[in-house]
Amino acid sequence: MNAPAPSRAASAGRIVGSQAALEWRLMMANGEQILLTLIIPVVLLVGLTLTNFVTLGAETRQDRLTVLVPGVVALAVMSSAFTALAIATGFDRRSEAIKFLGTTPLSRTGLLLAKALAVLGIQAVQITVIAAVAVLLGWRPGGTTAAALPLLVLGTLAFAALAMALAGVLRAEATLAAANAVYVLLLLAGGVIIPTSSIPDPWGSVIGMLPSAALADGLRETMSVGPDYGAVALSCLILVVWAGIGAAVVQRWFRWTS
Repeated sequence: MNAPAPSRAASAGRIVGSQAALEWRLMMANGEQILLTLIIPVVLLVGLTLTNFVTLGAETRQDRLTVLVPGVVALAVMSSAFTALAIATGFDRRSEAIKFLGTTPLSRTGLLLAKALAVLGIQAVQITVIAAVAVLLGWRPGGTTAAALPLLVLGTLAFAALAMALAGVLRAEATLAAANAVYVLLLLAGGVIIPTSSIPDPWGSVIGMLPSAALADGLRETMSVGPDYGAVALSCLILVVWAGIGAAVVQRWFRWTS
């Protein structure tokens, strides 16, 4: 009789893909969390479009939407890839729900990639809803939509890396407080709703280095007529740097349990 062929270890890509599918199912099962990450961006989009509560340097509704829609999409990415992911991961660590993953071939970086891929699946739904609401409000997209895809992927990876870094070193309650505080700060002063071009220097230049501003400003360029691809490339570079910083922290200090 022939000896059975030795089993082959699954490739890193397959392991990450399987974990991403599991993470996506878990996220979809938490409908309340998805709803919350979608409600805030949509409410802001409708409220700021129909009122002049925030001065955006835009006179018509179409002009306001041109500024608001990319910022709200960036906010949706930040909501799901940073705030929601950080909080969920923090409490998963406290309950030891992911403790067993530390004994599998899945690395810390692999877990980060799996969660980022799962979040991208959630964001496809979020961005579709936001775009539909924006069109109903009168938005007419311009620019090159395909050019926005690299920004969305890099933005998701950057915020997911920062979320995992935060959740991997703090206790669940501290992660909850810190994630919400950072979210509010970036929303109010992170170049999300108000473009950095409207913020006087040197503050505008400093804020422009934040991942929130890089994503929002980059999306505004790609969704505008005659985009400045040099500015888009700079936004991508900033997001890559933040993703690298977050991933390095995850790889070095992420703990499977609190």
